[in-house]
Amino acid sequence: MVTKSTGPVDKLIGTRIRLQRTAIGMSQEKLGDILGITFQQIQKYEKGTNRVGAARLQAIADALSVPVSFFFEQRSSVGDTPDAAPYGIQDLLTSKEGIELARAFLKIENPAMRRALVDMARAAATAPRAEES
Repeated sequence: MVTKSTGPVDKLIGTRIRLQRTAIGMSQEKLGDILGITFQQIQKYEKGTNRVGAARLQAIADALSVPVSFFFEQRSSVGDTPDAAPYGIQDLLTSKEGIELARAFLKIENPAMRRALVDMARAAATAPRAEES
């Protein structure tokens, strides 16, 4: 008997679940309650440890208010591995700090202040590390 293992598509789907869930401020526990499963199962989906069946994926899409296609948007064709999001956007939006930063940035109405924040972030990213100077 062949055992089923997870692969890059399962990890992509899990990452996209987490991305949308955190973007709308929903906890794993809340999503699990909506779906009638434990938050531990949500964790396994998000890590790509467990596969998400088609019916469950539709239920997750409904709970997160996205179309099912949202979970596959970074795949260009069948058989491809997940593409890296440009400039690490996906990594940013799947971290707690990144989501907090994005939410705060979107609340800044002053264009000059937004530009100054981007310039400061760029400078911080290119500055030598403390141990290097």
